[in-house]
Amino acid sequence: MSADANADYSAIIEIDLTNVNEPIVCCPNDPDDARLLSEVAGEPIDEVFIGSCMTNIGHFRAAGKLLDQVSSVNTRFWICPPTRMDAHTLMEEGYYNIFGKVGARTEMPGCSLCMGNQARVLAGATVISTSTRNFPNRLGDGADVYLGSAELAAIGGILGRLPTPTEYLENTAQIN
Repeated sequence: MSADANADYSAIIEIDLTNVNEPIVCCPNDPDDARLLSEVAGEPIDEVFIGSCMTNIGHFRAAGKLLDQVSSVNTRFWICPPTRMDAHTLMEEGYYNIFGKVGARTEMPGCSLCMGNQARVLAGATVISTSTRNFPNRLGDGADVYLGSAELAAIGGILGRLPTPTEYLENTAQIN
């Protein structure tokens, strides 16, 4: 990408992505409270929400590949594709079978927990979500919500805690 030659900016922020070598997580309950995974590794996770309009079908496939490696999980999983087309494709490809094998609850495609107007996590739960917002009480009353990738959410749900960067990298190395 390049800017227009005459563009005016209030600030220019340059980020060298070669220096980002671990996931960045937004911490409860402020999407602006971004920290490196190593700063929050080990925090317990009660529930996982993989969904929202920002979570594409590839994210569900990646989470499914990680979940297919285990027979059970240590958390309550919520899976909610953004569209019926994605849900249909994931069903055809066998991912709903994988989600079901570990006891994940699959929601009707749409907003679900992301908007907090359909289903809700348990009161006081600690959650990792792939949605874009983690404001207080949005996903559940008194819930503490971390924001991260589908891969990070799946691994956190399998372990029942946020993984270390090493655990994250070891688990995601198998995803194509």
